[in-house]
Amino acid sequence: MNTNLQSNPVSSQLFTSIDMGTNSFKLLIVHADPSGRSFVPVERLKEPVVLSRESPTLISSQSQVRALDSLQKFKSMILSHNVSGERVRCVATEALRQAENQKQFVETVFEDLGLHVDVLSGEEEARLVYLGVLQFLPVFEKSVLCIDIGGGSTEFVVGKRGDVKLAVSLKLGHVNLTQMFMKNGIGLTEMRDHIRHAIDESRLADKLKESDGFEVVVGSSGTIRAIENAVFSGYEADLCQFNLEGYKRDWKFGRRELSSVVAKLCSEGDEEKIRREGFFNRRSEFIVAGAVLLEEIFKDLGIEEMEVSEYALAEGVIADSLAKAFDGLYDLNANARWRSVMRLATRLNGKKRMNHAIHCANIAKWFQIPYFSPAHWSCSWFYKFDWTVIFQEIFVGLRKCNDFNVMLDDKDLEYLEAACFLHNIGIITGKKGYHKQSYHIIKNGDHLHSYTAEELELIAMLTRYQRKKFPKLDRAPLKNFAEKAKRKFIIMCLVIRLSVILQRTENMDLQEFAFLESAESFKLVLKQQNQESFLIGSQDQVNKNSDALQLEQEVEHFKRLFKKEMVVIFPF
Repeated sequence: MNTNLQSNPVSSQLFTSIDMGTNSFKLLIVHADPSGRSFVPVERLKEPVVLSRESPTLISSQSQVRALDSLQKFKSMILSHNVSGERVRCVATEALRQAENQKQFVETVFEDLGLHVDVLSGEEEARLVYLGVLQFLPVFEKSVLCIDIGGGSTEFVVGKRGDVKLAVSLKLGHVNLTQMFMKNGIGLTEMRDHIRHAIDESRLADKLKESDGFEVVVGSSGTIRAIENAVFSGYEADLCQFNLEGYKRDWKFGRRELSSVVAKLCSEGDEEKIRREGFFNRRSEFIVAGAVLLEEIFKDLGIEEMEVSEYALAEGVIADSLAKAFDGLYDLNANARWRSVMRLATRLNGKKRMNHAIHCANIAKWFQIPYFSPAHWSCSWFYKFDWTVIFQEIFVGLRKCNDFNVMLDDKDLEYLEAACFLHNIGIITGKKGYHKQSYHIIKNGDHLHSYTAEELELIAMLTRYQRKKFPKLDRAPLKNFAEKAKRKFIIMCLVIRLSVILQRTENMDLQEFAFLESAESFKLVLKQQNQESFLIGSQDQVNKNSDALQLEQEVEHFKRLFKKEMVVIFPF
């Protein structure tokens, strides 16, 4: 069997975008659905570069070093995932647009790293931001004004049903405004005057009217997300306390709330500066300029309320790449169900928990997606360790095993993946009993769209029973299920429980795995380089760590319910 990962179907569905912004560089690697209708983030990486720190019109030698170091990290990550070169797109924005040495810098990036840099026009950047927003919010049918505040420019785009009606880019960004006014001691009044003049000179308000206006306003940048978080957290009222009802937040804010945050940010004194740095971290250097800029935009355009999108340029680049790769089959408005799952997971998980959710979902696919024909199932095969592959191969055996008297289908995979992405969202309310809180958030909030009540119940139950007590077939909530539905749920429950445990081994630097299936048993082999392994389910059960002990419990559940061995060979 060919074990070259380059030919692996998983790797062939990976796409990458690199956003070389004025303030920071961002890497996004996604796994695309084979139908081309959706994508799931696999890796995200962000590096604070600030290309224009030394000069607004020149990429200095210091900036070039920071940029190349960051891009080298990105390239290493891309290579580790075996993403093919034609599915990597690297785009640059305002800092490169204005740089006098743009050509030299772009050539250096290609010569040193082999990356082609596409320097976007302001209008093209605005279009891609709109495409990114459409991947996150259900605004396809509405006339939407998207505003994206970057380090060197702010993009405005009005779109409806995937078509751009107006795209405007203004040279107003939180980095260049900070450098022009805040660091030169010129002051906030002069900065506000400069912003108003630039907006008036662009005739932006008139152009919006000429394009028939807009129904909803969406902000998509890191600055806007930080302001929304400040509004929610009570920053302007000196509260800044974690809110246990965080999952009920509106993810929007109004003009009055924005003005309150701006007033607090503009307060003088060392105490306020320390507090601002603690709350906004790296963004604190530029947040005042960004917030003042947004406030002036609200005033000039008559905006009363803004929704917030987690997706922006990077996701728009991915959507654009998918549309080309799948030859027009990528539907900007498809799969509203899955996108609502991703919205909820992204908003409640935070970066670390989202990474865990991604690993968990990738592992669970192992149990489900039939990459290989039955003739391959008895083979022992090894790959350089890749969670996406492992998730899918385990499900191969479980999906095709006739001993279970059920057939798991693509919808079952969708429910299981949704539960994997949402299994730890309840942590936002506190760690104790978070699996139960995940259940209640899914069941009691209007978060997931286009699912039936029965489908929501199934997804919520999978998150509820991904840890702690194993559900019993003769007790609520399963006792009223049909026998076939019970067995399907139990199989999926076992998969998510195994996946949650296995994803925690990401810190163990696992190097290889093998999956073998026979009439008597399934065997999953997890190995670390140059290390011994032990067998869960065998007599050799010494020195096992806590994850191995939990795996052993799940193996026992499997044996009891399906009268078939599940043997896991796990590293020390």
